[in-house]
Parts: sequence; structure tokens; C-alpha cells
Amino acid sequence: MESRESIDLDFGKYLLSVKRQWLPATTVFIATVSLSLLATTRLKPSYEAGGKLLFKIPSFNVVGSNLLSSKSEGSGDLKSLVSTQNPISTQIEVITSPSLLQKTVDELKLKNNKGETLKPSELKSALKLKIIGGTDVLEITYKSRKAKETAAVVNSIMNVYLENDILSNRAEAEATRQFMDKQLPKTQIAVRRAEVALRIFKQANNIVDLSEEIISAVKVIGLVDEQINNVKAELAQVTAQNRELNQQLNITSKEAMAISAISQSPAIQGILTQLQDTERQLAIERSRFLDNNPTITSLEAKKFNLNKILQQQIRATVGSNIKITPGILQIGDLKQQLIQELIQSEVQRLGLNQKYISLYQSRSAYQQRLKVIPQLAETQRELERKVEVAQSTYQTLLKKVQELQVAENNNTANARIIAQARVPEKPAAGKKPIVLAIGVLLGAFFGSSTILLLEMRDRSMKTLQEVKDIFGYTLLGIVPSLSKKSLFRLQSADSTIPEIAAKDAPQSLTSEMYRVTQANLRLLSSDKVIKSIVVTSSISKEGKSTVAANLATVISQLGRKVLLIDADLRVPSQHHFWNITNSPGLSEVLVGQAEYTNAISRVMDNLDVLNAGVRPPNPLALLDSKRMAALIDQFSSEYDFVIIDTPPLLVGADAVTVSQMTDGILLVSRPGVIDYNNAHTAKEMLKRSNYNVLGILVNGIIERNEPNNYFYSPEEYYSAPKTVTKKARIKA
Repeated sequence: MESRESIDLDFGKYLLSVKRQWLPATTVFIATVSLSLLATTRLKPSYEAGGKLLFKIPSFNVVGSNLLSSKSEGSGDLKSLVSTQNPISTQIEVITSPSLLQKTVDELKLKNNKGETLKPSELKSALKLKIIGGTDVLEITYKSRKAKETAAVVNSIMNVYLENDILSNRAEAEATRQFMDKQLPKTQIAVRRAEVALRIFKQANNIVDLSEEIISAVKVIGLVDEQINNVKAELAQVTAQNRELNQQLNITSKEAMAISAISQSPAIQGILTQLQDTERQLAIERSRFLDNNPTITSLEAKKFNLNKILQQQIRATVGSNIKITPGILQIGDLKQQLIQELIQSEVQRLGLNQKYISLYQSRSAYQQRLKVIPQLAETQRELERKVEVAQSTYQTLLKKVQELQVAENNNTANARIIAQARVPEKPAAGKKPIVLAIGVLLGAFFGSSTILLLEMRDRSMKTLQEVKDIFGYTLLGIVPSLSKKSLFRLQSADSTIPEIAAKDAPQSLTSEMYRVTQANLRLLSSDKVIKSIVVTSSISKEGKSTVAANLATVISQLGRKVLLIDADLRVPSQHHFWNITNSPGLSEVLVGQAEYTNAISRVMDNLDVLNAGVRPPNPLALLDSKRMAALIDQFSSEYDFVIIDTPPLLVGADAVTVSQMTDGILLVSRPGVIDYNNAHTAKEMLKRSNYNVLGILVNGIIERNEPNNYFYSPEEYYSAPKTVTKKARIKA
């Protein structure tokens, strides 16, 4: 965002431009306004009549309203398809349509100024339609040179619009009803299809009430979880009991069940009895006979056969997977009882395990159902929505058909006339104020454009700030203009030659400004005392010779011995200021035709002037000589201060050549004389060769052209008596 200071500065520049170019801008403004006044005298009086229409919606909804709305709107404002658009704007386009306007033209047989039949476009251009703010009222006005025609046209347009609106509504209602009659059977079929699809879905998935089913399934899962926990506890108890019995009997559960089955088999028990008897006999006989005795052999064979038969009977009873030893078969009653308890415990464990598996499977089935229920519910809701949409569409269409049947015979329009147009008794104000206002605006525009164009053509720098911004050197002083500004810019910048104010008016503001400049020069450097300077400018007519003369004067008035050298051998001017002869001068001294002591003139106390002398064929060759350097060194030793007036920078290389022999350059610049191109060129010349520019003095400041007041001071400080000044022609 721009600062307030920059905004004020730009506004100040504009005011300064207006002050400079006020005369041509005022001339253009007055000429434009005069032409607009002349144009108003040629305008003929015209009449204007107006009527008003109040808009309202019909008692039924047609195409353009919401056909699927279940709520009928019978009164209120018109509704627009575009939320940001006033619906009356649409009706304005209908009123001004070529077809309706053509009906008005045909009805009233309207003619234009040429006697030809009026075109709808011409009629539209003369109409003015305005929506009265905050209401649903449209005002229609028509302007014409015929008073009766204005009222007739407005009333005809309103009547034609209302008739067309009634016919359009009836035709639209009829077309809409016919369309809906065709859609009703399709909508009814869609309702049936949606209902059938919902029923089939419920039957296929055994759905009665999904919400109740979810609640019931959650409860059942809770009960099943409780039963599973109980079974797990019982199963843990039985398993521990089973493990304890296994450790006591040192047999597995399968072996216990096999032993129990064997103990309950009569055949196996009989064989075991015979085997035991045979073993007793074999023991008795072995005590009597040797092992090879026939009796022992017979008993051994019998024992072998009985064991073989026993194993076969055991395999037949318990299977071949369990190996039963004879020692296991010989159990007592206590062990038999423990085996029975182990068998009962194993049977109980197996039953509980089977019950746990059954309960877990039941719980998994319920959980699986719960996972499927959300998807089933979503599908069911979608099918139910389709049924609801289909039913709602069918009911809405059926209701709209009934409404449109009534609307086909309705003679109500969307608007009604609340104010008929009347024949105007007096002519309208017309366009005279408008034309005059436009003339004033155009005059202001053209006047501003004139200022802008003139300022664009004028490339000169006009203010002190512009000079400072371009050069960028230290500002050593500013000097007010001593001449009167010419009225027209095409004339010369100065109408009089400024006098040496420091000599002729030492108490003036100008003299004080030169004293400020010499003080600034003394303060430039604390290391080296400045004793010789070159005074020059970018172009001619910037007052560099005047500045040199005045600066030399104020320094000499301080009691310092000063030498002013006119080194402008091309167009010398110092002899005019001091009213002395120009010859002999510097040129004669440089070529050895005269001694400098004979060429120097004493013009004031402590101030000597060395004039330019006769113009040589090649001034630069003389200035760029050892003789010139030696003279400057000698003058610097004899005088307290040496000021050298040289030609402008863009005229020749004289100034920059002489500046290398001195302590630096004092550049003089004058707003209104130097332009941007010359300023840039001069700055580039000084910057490129790195010349020692001490600073810049801005000469000829015109206070009214400046945005700031640089010379404000009490009147008593710079008041001076009127003195007769000498006039001379400025060459520099």
C-alpha cells in the first residue's frame, strides 16, 4: 500500500502541472462546455408517459417451477431459475421481445420521423423499463414528440403483454398436462417394480425387522457367551479329574475303556480263567518234571494257544490299535472301580467338549448374521427409498395433472395493471441537463488530457526534487529565480537578465542563498582546503556564469581574496556582468600575447576578474595546456579562492579538462531549462570518467512550481531597499 506521503506528493505534482498548463486546459474546457450548450439549443421537446405492472405468480406451477414439489404455492413473489437474478428482469426481456413490440406497432400503426413504419428495435430504444426498488412493480415509460402516442404505446404494450402471458400460460399448462399424462403409466410401473424388488429381497434374506433382529441377536450372543464360559469351567474341572485318574492308574483313557470292555466280555473272562488254570498246572508240573517232559510241553502248547485265542478275542473286542498285556487284564476290584470312574470322566469330558463346540458354532453363526445385517439394511433402505421416490413422483404427477386441468381454462396472468398511462400535459425535462453535464465532464476530461499531453511533450525537469533525483549529487545550494516567468511557454524562459544580487542587493534572499552555498563548499572536506573550483552546467542558459559571479562576490565580501576566471572562451559573459573590456584576457595570456597581471581587472574589494579575451580557433587546445595548469597553480597560491567559469558540459570538453587542474566541479542546474535526456547524458559523462563533482547548485527556483516552500523566512530578514540594477544579456 502506498504511503500517505507518496500520495500527497503525487497530488502535489498534479497541482503543479495544472498551475503550469492552466491556460490551455481552461481554453479546452470552456470550448467543450460551449459546444454542449450549443447542442442543447437544437434539441426538440419530447413527451413521456408511464404505466405500472404488478407481478405475481399464477395459482398453479408450470414448466419453470418445481414440478416435483409436493407443496403448491398459490401466492407470493415470482420465482427465478437463477438465485441471483430478479425474475422480473426475465419478464422485461419478454415485454421488449420483437414479437410483442411488433404487435404494438401494428395495432397503433406507429411511424418514425421519416414516415416509415416503426421497427421493433426503434420502439425498444424509446422504451424505459425500471423495477421499483423493494417491490414487484415494473414501471414502463415511453418518450416521443407526440403526447397522445406516448400513453397509447405504454397501454398497448401492457395489454399485449398480459394477453400473451395468459395464452402462454394456458398453452404451457396444456402441453405440460399432456406430457404428464404420458408419464403417469410409466411412473406407476416404476412403483410396482420397486415394491416387488423390496419384497423379493426380504424373502430371500429372511428379513422381518432388521432392527429387532439385531437386538435379539445381541441378547442371544450374550447368553451363548455365558453358557460357553460355564462349559469351559466344567470342562476344565473334568479334565483335571481325568488327568488325576490317569496318573493313579498309569493307563490312558483308551486303555481304560479297552480294559472295561474286556472285563465285561464273558468270552475273554473264560479264556483268562482257563489261562490261569493252565499256568497253575504248569507251575506244579515244573516242580516235578524237567522242561522237556511231555506233560510240561503239552501245558506250554496249551498256554500258547490260550494266549493266541485271548489276543484274537481282545482284537475282536477293542480293536488292534491298543496293545493289552496279560498283566493289565489281571486287575482287582478297586482298580476296576477307578477304571470305571476314569471312563465316566472321559465320557463327561467328551460331552462337555462337544457342547462347547456346538455353542461356539452357534455364536459364530449369530456373529456372521450381525456382520451381514448392515449391508442388508443398506440395501433395504435403498430399495425403500426407491419405493418412496417412485410413490412420491407418482402422487406429485397425479396432483399436477389435476392442477393443470384446472389451469387450462385459467385466464389469470402473471401481472396486472395498477397504473394506466395518461397523456402528458407538459413536455419532459429532456436531455438538456444531461447534455450539459456530459459537456462539463468531457470538458474536464479534455482539459486534463491537454495537461497530460503538454506535460508529456515537455521533457524538462521542473522541480528541485526532480533535479536531485536525476543527478544524485550533494545539494550545495538553491537560488531563487530573479526573472519573471513568461506567460506563454513558447517564449524565452527569461525576459530579463538577473543582476549580480550579491553586489547589488546584499540583503536579499538571493544573496543569502549564495552565502549558504559558499559555507557548504567550505564544509565539504575537513582534510583539504578547497581553493579552486570549476563552475559549469549541463547545457546553456542554466545561469552558470551568474552563479560564478555571485559566488565570487559573496566569498570576497568575507574578506577572502578571490579571482574569477572566465574560461568560457566560446561565449564569454563575465565582462558583461562587470562592465569591463574583454581584451586582453585569458586567451591572450595562454598564447603569450599578454601578461596575466595586465589582463586581470579589479572589480570589487578582494575580487579580481580575468576575462576570456579574444575567441581562439581551438579553445580546448589552449585550456588543455601546461600553461593553463601552471596559471591555475600560480593563481591558487596568490589568491584565497579561484572560481573558473567554463562552457557547459554538453557543448565541449572544456569544463572537464579544466576540472582536472582544480579541486572539483560545481554543477549548476536550472529546472525548466534542462530536460531529462541532457541531464542523463551529463551525469553519464561525469560518472564515466570519475570526475570530482563537489556538488550541485539548483538555480532559478520558481517557488510556485515547487511542491514545498524552500524560501520561507520572516520578511524583515531579507527586506532590501529598491535599487537600480544593471541589465545585461545572458550568454550562458
